[in-house]
Amino acid sequence: MKKSVKWFAVAGVTLASTVLLVACSGNSKSASSIYSYVYTTEPDTLDYLNTTKATVSETVSQGVDGLLENDKYGNLAPSLAEDWTVSKDGLTYTYKIRKGAKWYTNEGEEYAAVKAQDFVAGLKHAADIKSSALFLVQNSIKGLDAYVKGDDKDFSHVGIKAVDDQTIQYTLNQPESFWNSKTTMGILYPVNEEFLNSKGKDFGKAGDPTSILYNGPFLLKNMTSKSVIEYSKNEHYWDKDKVKIDGIKLSYYDGQDVETLIRGFGDGAYSQARVFPTSSNYASVEKKYKNNLFYTAQSADTAFNYFNVNRQSYSHTAKTTEAQKTSTQKAVQNKDFRQAINFAVDRTAYAAQVNGKEGASHILRTSLVPTNFVQVGDKDFGQIVDEKLPTLGDEWKGVSLADGQDNLHNVDKAKAEFAKAKEALQAEGVEFPIHLDVPVSQNAQDLVQRESSFKQSVEEALGKENVVVDLNMMSEDDYNNVGFFAETPAQKDYDMYGLAWSPDYADPSSYLDIFSPKNGNNLKELGLGEKDTELINKVGLNDYQTLLDDANSETTDIAKRYEKYAAAQAWLSDSSLILPLYSSGGAPGVQRKVPFVESFALVGNKGKNYYKYVELQKDPVTTKEYESARKKWLEEKAKSNEEYQKDLEKHVK
Repeated sequence: MKKSVKWFAVAGVTLASTVLLVACSGNSKSASSIYSYVYTTEPDTLDYLNTTKATVSETVSQGVDGLLENDKYGNLAPSLAEDWTVSKDGLTYTYKIRKGAKWYTNEGEEYAAVKAQDFVAGLKHAADIKSSALFLVQNSIKGLDAYVKGDDKDFSHVGIKAVDDQTIQYTLNQPESFWNSKTTMGILYPVNEEFLNSKGKDFGKAGDPTSILYNGPFLLKNMTSKSVIEYSKNEHYWDKDKVKIDGIKLSYYDGQDVETLIRGFGDGAYSQARVFPTSSNYASVEKKYKNNLFYTAQSADTAFNYFNVNRQSYSHTAKTTEAQKTSTQKAVQNKDFRQAINFAVDRTAYAAQVNGKEGASHILRTSLVPTNFVQVGDKDFGQIVDEKLPTLGDEWKGVSLADGQDNLHNVDKAKAEFAKAKEALQAEGVEFPIHLDVPVSQNAQDLVQRESSFKQSVEEALGKENVVVDLNMMSEDDYNNVGFFAETPAQKDYDMYGLAWSPDYADPSSYLDIFSPKNGNNLKELGLGEKDTELINKVGLNDYQTLLDDANSETTDIAKRYEKYAAAQAWLSDSSLILPLYSSGGAPGVQRKVPFVESFALVGNKGKNYYKYVELQKDPVTTKEYESARKKWLEEKAKSNEEYQKDLEKHVK
């Protein structure tokens, strides 16, 4: 669900099974030239300027490039911009657009050259349609906030300027050391204004490959609902020699039978497959592929369950009385109650539903911001968070949020926090047990298992006489519509729901700002809008905003900035409005994909799930080969990242 900041649903294999599935033809002399994987959720638009949803970005970013992309070591590298400079005050970024870049239709017909004006047109379109991705740049680019709010209706006053056909310039409100990482996000991609105007409201129409133009490595050829998404290599792409595959095929997968993935691999239909240690045939899989199985590394995506503190819709509910609805709402607005649920959840058991007991630690995550996402001096970000947590309450003493462990699960603490909540709630007339509606896509086998584990650990810790978790089984479409695709707080039809978040840029704010009561992209997931001031204040989000503002105001001392964001993460953990559970990556699998040659990035749209540099091989990668390639890559990455940081000074002018 960068989602990205990207966000995406966690039904089926969308998050937990992020190891991609790659198809090879059985009659190939070497490796297939077609790369295929499954997809579980269809994009609801192709307008890449209008959303941060991973379902859209992962679809469109194969065919549309921005100014920069990521190399295999995670460094930002030239894409449509062949070079760039930043002013000494850190406020003005100037990019030189390469002359060989052009726009093409999905049939490969040349439409126009890519020019600096296309970036201006893209940002103006995003502002005019009030893109849900605006939060990424609205307060970054000078004058954009005033234009979006209607205080200044002249877009020429916004800090974006086409100096000439090959030069685009951005002026920021304040320095952002992470600005360049934002250029890999869709909202800063270009659009041809003539084509945009010709399409009108049909620009980016869902399911229609002809509704956008392409300037990237692949052309979107076919989208058939709940069937297939297909691409072909863009033979006119300026960097086509770097594209090693001839096409991409994404087949729809509803998650009902996880064993189809490894069967497909064995039959030669797939050249990569995620395997499930909890599946009925895993013993035979492990025996057959004992020399080929490996675990991928944890990614920056964080999956979490969260509370709807202002539920307004009850089309899907197990509640039978108005008293149950009112009681649940009062309960989830109580921090002690939310903390009780937080401490009650057995995350190891939850993760084991897809990774098995031995593999559970590979995906465990208890912090929204991964603990090693950035460094604060000689400490990880998470170490600073751990130091700040005990100042918020004795229940946090001795708690560490480090990846790979569940240091939150504590039945005694859960009961203690619940006792405090129950006393306060009974004084308000609340009826027990509290019923929590948790939607579940009934077709997604791994999701059913995970949420069943969630239900079991909560009810066992707190007692069914106190809390009942009602798993509302529904179709995949209903599951997405009550949460993932619901656009307004009033449409969010659940007490708890699960999503995942992938960061868009290299700063903790990329995670933590999503719940800002001023402009947070995911505030609506909590059932809240900016006008719900009384409830926002009741659950403490105004205090959270104060911490965010303090951190964001620090633009020169990066270590101090990160330490202030650590205070915001500590507050969010203490609030228990969201319950981080696990990450993507960390999954066992087999593959015929050459390891560690594709783009890599923890943030943005041009790292994970970007196929420009993917290479396929005929034989399955052995465990030894994978680990050897990983070791070599890590050594090369450290040197490359160090050189990249030194080279950044050359761009300051």
